[in-house]
Amino acid sequence: MQEETRPLAVSRGSVAEVLAAFARLGVTSFGGPIAHLGYFREEFVVRRRWLDDRTYADLVALCQFLPGPASSQVSVALGIMRAGLPGGVAAWLGFTLPSALLMIAAAYGVVWLGADTAALRGLKVVAVAVVAQAVWGMARTLCPDRIRATIAILAAVALLVWSNALAQIVIIVAGGVVGWRLLRCGAPLAAPLALPSFDRRLAIGCWIVFFGLLVALPLARAAFPFHALALFDSFYRAGALVFGGGHVVLPLLRAEVTPPGWVGDAQFIAGYGMAQAVPGPLFTFAAYLGAVQTSPLNGWAGGMLALLAIFLPAWLLVIGALPFWDWLRSREEAQAALRGVNAVVVGILLATLYTPVMTGAIMTPRDAALALGCFGMLTLWKWPPWLVVVVAAGVGWRVGG
Repeated sequence: MQEETRPLAVSRGSVAEVLAAFARLGVTSFGGPIAHLGYFREEFVVRRRWLDDRTYADLVALCQFLPGPASSQVSVALGIMRAGLPGGVAAWLGFTLPSALLMIAAAYGVVWLGADTAALRGLKVVAVAVVAQAVWGMARTLCPDRIRATIAILAAVALLVWSNALAQIVIIVAGGVVGWRLLRCGAPLAAPLALPSFDRRLAIGCWIVFFGLLVALPLARAAFPFHALALFDSFYRAGALVFGGGHVVLPLLRAEVTPPGWVGDAQFIAGYGMAQAVPGPLFTFAAYLGAVQTSPLNGWAGGMLALLAIFLPAWLLVIGALPFWDWLRSREEAQAALRGVNAVVVGILLATLYTPVMTGAIMTPRDAALALGCFGMLTLWKWPPWLVVVVAAGVGWRVGG
């Protein structure tokens, strides 16, 4: 019994080692957030033995609990545990920059070619299949009973009727309250975990900055009408308020960039389709949006500003949560609230599947047929997403929409 509850050891290494390991994953890890977690386990638990399965599972649980991009947050946490805070920076750079650079280059291509070319219409169609696959897989995992399935359906209905950024926040909070009241299951308390020992004052400071920016950025944006400030505020809030990461950020980003006319719906959906063809985190879609927008601050400067803004909350949350994770993970009330939030995430994604994804991509029966074929490739025949994207773009170009 003593052996069972002993904190687990994590080996230490160098920043260069962390950067090299994550850079390799940054150019090879196709398949989205769930696939990324599998790549991380194979690389760092099985092959490199930086940590054991139990420690890795607890890191994943922490990052699933926090808002933001879970796989990117796991990469930062792994880097911190291996080489301290500089290791976290190295892990993020290695895992994120290859995808971000490709997405900024894609933005230049969309501006040059236009978003309504035949090949890009194929990319918009494949986005339907990718989001449908995400809804299907997440519903099976996160809504296994009637209560959570009901929460998901009600969340989708509410978001379709009341479609704005505030609605998503209210729905997430409501799901957490319902989960806290109805979804406690009496799970046993978790054993202690060996986590990096840095000053808790730094962690508390990160929480203060996280919430302070959520309040201060909109106020500063209203007082000082600079586009760079508005852009940073929009992408920071998207990164700070999304639960579930990955595809779930889609409605938040669209609510920020399409109503003010920064990015058209056709460009938005085409870019989202292209994001399926590149390795690394899906949140680098923000770099595409920052680069493709119509304001003067676009291209490389806009793309990098949007990228830093959307990932800054992930950094603040991981550093702020790591020292307190042992206490939080032992609270059944927190776990129950998270079950309700996760069910809401499925409903949000279901609403997103209809609009803007389907409404922006399915214009003809031929589009619907291609979307169904792509869905089959992903779910039945287990084709990698990048290959499905290539096929859809080729079919779109061949048949001319």
